[in-house]
Amino acid sequence: MSLVDRDRAVVWHPYTQMKTRPEPLAIDRGDGVYLYTEDGHRVLDGISSWWVNIHGHSHPRLNQALADQAERIEHVIFAGATHRPAVDLAERLVSALPAGLTRIFYSDNGSTAVEVAVKLALQYWSNQGQPGRQRIVALHHAYHGDTVGAMSVSEDSVFTRPFAPLLFSVDRVDPPYCYRCPLGLQRESCHIDCLGDLERTLEARGDTVAAVLVEPMLQGAGGMIMWPAEFLAGVRKLCDRFGVLMIADEVLTGFGRTGRMFACEHGPVTPDVICLSKALTAGYLPLAVTAVTDAVYDAFLSDDHSKTFFHGHSFTANPLACAVAIASFDLFGENEVLARIARLEAQLREGLAPLSSLPVVGEVRVLGGVGAIELVSDKGTKSAGGYLDQIGPRLSSAFLDRGLLLRPLGNILYFMPPYVITDDEVDWVIEQIGDVLVEVGG
Repeated sequence: MSLVDRDRAVVWHPYTQMKTRPEPLAIDRGDGVYLYTEDGHRVLDGISSWWVNIHGHSHPRLNQALADQAERIEHVIFAGATHRPAVDLAERLVSALPAGLTRIFYSDNGSTAVEVAVKLALQYWSNQGQPGRQRIVALHHAYHGDTVGAMSVSEDSVFTRPFAPLLFSVDRVDPPYCYRCPLGLQRESCHIDCLGDLERTLEARGDTVAAVLVEPMLQGAGGMIMWPAEFLAGVRKLCDRFGVLMIADEVLTGFGRTGRMFACEHGPVTPDVICLSKALTAGYLPLAVTAVTDAVYDAFLSDDHSKTFFHGHSFTANPLACAVAIASFDLFGENEVLARIARLEAQLREGLAPLSSLPVVGEVRVLGGVGAIELVSDKGTKSAGGYLDQIGPRLSSAFLDRGLLLRPLGNILYFMPPYVITDDEVDWVIEQIGDVLVEVGG
């Protein structure tokens, strides 16, 4: 039996309708920006293997870091124990994060990082004698993960509806989705008026709000929505004005994706809480971080043990994952990765811009190492099929036929490669995108 046949007999894949699915790629190995299938085909990984890979597949330095750590200690309980990789990584993170984020809480993945952040925010206020502050304000088009708390703060969608009875309610406000401005304004002449929705909500909710939760600068799964930096700065100002915590979900945007090490630098702002995962270990192992300010941390220090933060995971601060994350930090400095991303951004802007003239293209958006194309059925009305639009699977199949792995979010086609991709490879991908949009979407 082939690997695909064996897979079909026993495996259930994520985000996949198993009855109608196409056959999965049988991946044998990876090298740089390429994946190699069991039958010998080469495929360029244009989505960084679900947004996690940044330095390329099977990087020798990261491989060595993993092997060296495995010779010392593979894992140890992190409640009541510590180890050098966890402390070293925490020090590196504190030195790199926006100033003021000083304490590192480890968990396993993006969803758990957000769960930790939401729980911290509510208990922060409870520990200070304000248990009535229990509401979270989140954004429309938000996606924060698939655990119950992370689904609750995400937009109501096909992802969350079957689980509605389990979810807690949140207040939801407008993001700066400029292509589909909720106020019908044009970015060139507006004054970030969409912030008014957040301001009115905070005024109305008063001292019941615990925190405002945002994906700074780039809302990923909700449609690759890219922000003006002024909105991010405005969120921080409103949180300060109304005395609520600001949580930044940088699970996707951290570690260079938006052209800065962290997207909050575009504000520039320091959130009270920040969530990190995905590229933290350069795609090698699950690891997540929820970092906080001293003010948040200090609210949990007490002789009253009931004020302890009772949360943890079996693989918290796994030494193997921490060691790879440290090696990834080293590569950022040695290889001038942020400068490389700046060049990639310029190339994407120049190369993708001409696609705006295609009938199926509503808008082209570029930020850092991410290029996104919003596809529409009518440019005048901007009508589109959303996440379940079948143009996505058709495009995926057409790209795979050309040796390119792209996985559109319904009508949102995006390109988010590992940073080690070459200029020639980027040009080739842009050429494939243009040709396929003409053939399949035109």
